[in-house]
Amino acid sequence: MTHQPDRIEQLLHEGVRDKVYPGAVWAVGDADGTRISGTTGVLDPDEPGLPMRRDTVFDVASLTKILAVWASIGALWEDGKLPLDTALGTLWPEVEGRPLGQVTAHQLLTHTAGVPLRANLKNLYGTDPQDIRDGVLREELHRPPGQAVEYTDRAALILGYLAEHLSGQRLDQLAHRRTWQPLGMTDTRFGPLTADIAARCAPTELDQDTDTHLKGTAHDFSARLLGGVCGIAGAFSVLDDLTRFLRYMLDRTTAPSRAGFGPAWVKESLSVHTGAMEPARGLFWHPAPGTDPESRVYVHYGFTGTGLWISPKQGTWAVLLTNKLYYTRDRQPLTDIRNQFRELAFT
Repeated sequence: MTHQPDRIEQLLHEGVRDKVYPGAVWAVGDADGTRISGTTGVLDPDEPGLPMRRDTVFDVASLTKILAVWASIGALWEDGKLPLDTALGTLWPEVEGRPLGQVTAHQLLTHTAGVPLRANLKNLYGTDPQDIRDGVLREELHRPPGQAVEYTDRAALILGYLAEHLSGQRLDQLAHRRTWQPLGMTDTRFGPLTADIAARCAPTELDQDTDTHLKGTAHDFSARLLGGVCGIAGAFSVLDDLTRFLRYMLDRTTAPSRAGFGPAWVKESLSVHTGAMEPARGLFWHPAPGTDPESRVYVHYGFTGTGLWISPKQGTWAVLLTNKLYYTRDRQPLTDIRNQFRELAFT
């Protein structure tokens, strides 16, 4: 495979010039390590003397679903504690007899569970974390399980609660013990961040309450409402930690004991599980738009402007980290750049 660092650098520099994002950090590699990488732009437009760096900390938003929930569910599956196709009500007394009790972990992972779509947790359940948990776990289904693929943050929130129940640990503790610590991901953690770490964090959206850009505090309101730790969002990470995670995913010779999940979970997840239903989904990963099924690339995005790509068939991974929310919630400009970045990284 021929990587194209000059064209990638030009593409990402143009994103800075056009104010798609203040800056970006990126890398492309394989199971043996990083092949090409770079940085462009600044950490914060209000401080133009501070460039983006490899150790810039990013609010990874929905990549939390991969780094914490998907990895932890994989560890429990590897341990034999979570059969994916068993109704949750038989595994989890808290949802027995509830609408959610008929749903399976497999359906949550493929967004086919029929749970309600994106909603404001505060408006529905208030601000108490226990009331939110009770409300989410007792809610009626949006539609019968298995009928349609519909993305919803609730799937990750529920799976995070399930992982906590099965492990007896909080999600942040479980992710740290089973995945982040074994892989040497020393700069990956849930927020809010301490002041010294927040100082090298890329700021995201303007907070109307303080008239400052969020920096070291999760952008996602649900994560903030739940104290910073939840399955939806709330994790922060750096480029080198994410490359360790993706390298491990491609290392087919590794034993599951190095981290909680192993090659079997990766293989299970990076394949289509939704049959003829569209859009096609793996287990929390989904095929990147426009990619050839024969060399399929799987992707997961974060709303703040982050993204992970991986292709076991090509033996390649890629990371792109930006703080595009500093400027706008408009997704299209970054979507165009992401698609071009993926094409350059995987051709």
